[in-house]
Amino acid sequence: MNETPTATGLPLAFHGTIIHSLSPTNLQILPNTFLLVDITGTIQALVPRTDASTINTLIAENGYAPDVFPVKHLPKHSFLIPGFIDTHNHAPQWAQRGIGRSLSLLDWLETVTYAHEAKFEDVDYATRTYSAAVDGLLAQGITTASYYASKHLPATKILAEVCRAKGQRALVGRCNMNRHAPGRCRDLNAGVSLKETSDFIAWMREFNSTSNEEKERPLVNAVITPRFAISCDEEVLAGLGELAAANPDLRIQTHFNEAEQEMEFTRQLLPDFKHEAELYARFGLLNERSILAHCIFLQEEEMETLARLRCGVAHCPVSNTSMDAFMVAPVREYLRRGIKVGLGTDSGGGYSISMLEVMKIAFVVSTARATETRGADPALSVAECFFLATLGGAQVCGLDERVGNFAVGKEFDALEVRTGEGIMAPVEEEDSMEVVFEKFLMTGDDRNIAKVYVRGRAVKV
Repeated sequence: MNETPTATGLPLAFHGTIIHSLSPTNLQILPNTFLLVDITGTIQALVPRTDASTINTLIAENGYAPDVFPVKHLPKHSFLIPGFIDTHNHAPQWAQRGIGRSLSLLDWLETVTYAHEAKFEDVDYATRTYSAAVDGLLAQGITTASYYASKHLPATKILAEVCRAKGQRALVGRCNMNRHAPGRCRDLNAGVSLKETSDFIAWMREFNSTSNEEKERPLVNAVITPRFAISCDEEVLAGLGELAAANPDLRIQTHFNEAEQEMEFTRQLLPDFKHEAELYARFGLLNERSILAHCIFLQEEEMETLARLRCGVAHCPVSNTSMDAFMVAPVREYLRRGIKVGLGTDSGGGYSISMLEVMKIAFVVSTARATETRGADPALSVAECFFLATLGGAQVCGLDERVGNFAVGKEFDALEVRTGEGIMAPVEEEDSMEVVFEKFLMTGDDRNIAKVYVRGRAVKV
């Protein structure tokens, strides 16, 4: 495996338009802005309303020699935005994206997904597939991803290694499954399931300790990952809850109220629980570190629980609406209650790894919700969808103190957007930057993402 990308030893500086979110409704479009990144990849300065005559002064004030300092001047109608954050992705499903659109969730798992995940017994296959997946996400501007791996410990380690080698920020979870799945992708028993998860967490800590930089602020970390209650018996759920308590820095991710068929099967397997919120809370898996994928059919009490425990929702509008049903998550209600929400590609239940596509479908789904509620839940705005893809995702993944926007002191995970490429709507002379930005979000694609930075390092291949 290649070494972690290293800094050039030089800081970075940009001058031009900077766009980021401070909240769901506070989108900042900052023209003529100076942004400085130090050699550790940390944002050192963000100064709006600057011109060429003041840049050298700003460079000197921040401790650098102006006459030898490189500044990148962004062309007109180009801009920097924070890197996209995918809060829910199945890395083993890279090669099966788009398959099984007419199937129900459980039938799709049985006939398509589990057979494919069994291939990850083969470490060579895992290396090839995970390398392609991480390259693919980086090319789309996804600088952070929360990954479900398969149950295979060696392959899960490979995914973590690939992410760090290619420079992608990631949460990587060994997927716990000890029932209701074929043998090749099911844990032998609860003891094996818990031991291999514990071993992965220990390995991940050792992996990060080999570098001072990674030890202090790891680019890749473990995440505790019960696939869902259907595939984990009570012994596994209880054991994972104990691991979560023993590792308070780690996130927890699972599927939550994803489909009516899944919810009914869960009730049959675990009839003592009123709903999934009570179930996961009882096992110590529901708290401010929880990343809950889908969250379609929550009862009132469950919404209250998520808000009270400060859980995060990974909203996956593509997969929610492109299998055997059109399922509309009440995202406006989550935001109204202060529940953290980010976006997930859910690749490969979701057919697309483009966060631009996910944002568009999130807008469509919210419009359906507005129609369904007769306007009580207004559709999401473009600014809100962008927030969910950036700072909202960082909040869900517990990374908002490090990434998600361009606040001074955060790490520089960013996309350099160039207009005038591919199929994006043409930029006309009279277009304001607000119009240009909306054209990019609604009609742009990866061809408009000219550069991708993670912690100040260029990572797009």
